[in-house]
Amino acid sequence: MSASAPSVTVIGLGPMGRAMAGAFLDSGHRVTVWNRTVAKADELVARGAERAATVEEALAANELVILSLTDYDALYAILGPAADSLAGRVLVNLSSDTPARAREAAAWAARHGAVHLTGGVQVPPSGIGNPESSTFYSGPEDVFEAHRPTLEVLTGADYRGADPGLAALFYQLQMDIFWTTMVSYLHAVAVARRNGITAEEFLPYASSTAASIPGFLAFYTPRIDAGRYEGDVDNLAMGLASVEHILHTTADAGVDTTLPATVRDFMRRAVEQGRAGESVVSLVETFSPAATGKGAAA
Repeated sequence: MSASAPSVTVIGLGPMGRAMAGAFLDSGHRVTVWNRTVAKADELVARGAERAATVEEALAANELVILSLTDYDALYAILGPAADSLAGRVLVNLSSDTPARAREAAAWAARHGAVHLTGGVQVPPSGIGNPESSTFYSGPEDVFEAHRPTLEVLTGADYRGADPGLAALFYQLQMDIFWTTMVSYLHAVAVARRNGITAEEFLPYASSTAASIPGFLAFYTPRIDAGRYEGDVDNLAMGLASVEHILHTTADAGVDTTLPATVRDFMRRAVEQGRAGESVVSLVETFSPAATGKGAAA
């Protein structure tokens, strides 16, 4: 490997960190790695990575430092004792946490002379190295652009803005949809199984429903942004009746009713607020009456 090859440090060698370090090695980068459990670096070292003996050594090796940690508490636990070595580093924090904590971490890094780029990886380790995968980034745009080619070795890069909390926010918004969707799918499977229907038999119907969702999103999105909740296509009274039927079907199957009961309660609250004739998308106001577009993320 030539001395002119791009170089990067990866701190944190869980499944995601190992996949990232491996992608850098595959693309010809010089890679320095560090992990608390030393043995996790063995395979990468065998492939050509340099093993740093200490966090300070890992930081000193390269300007660009990729952090793949459990959360921001791990960041402080690992980098806090090495804070004197942070000056001049660009910390690309791909650990998951909240927008508020990302902003706090950016301020903390700045106090120690480092620049913090927040990242939100939208794929599992198997998606690393695929340009069709994507990662949200936010922080100083000039720093991001300077390192974009290296970051795009991992996935496609979706820069969201200078506010360090934005990448974390977009990531958590995606996770809000993902986990809620997965739990609703598993709940439906539980009801199906209690009625003698296997997950395999149910799969094409679940997939068909999931495939229809983008059409609904595209239809309702401009109405939500315009604050238009007219019930010309659907209304909450109809939706509430439908969810009541789901709730009774769930109870009859002997399956936990908490999930549909929660949805029922949201709809019932909106109906009690006088929204019975409005579209189900008016629930956005019931969830957060003060949420009005971009200002809500400020």
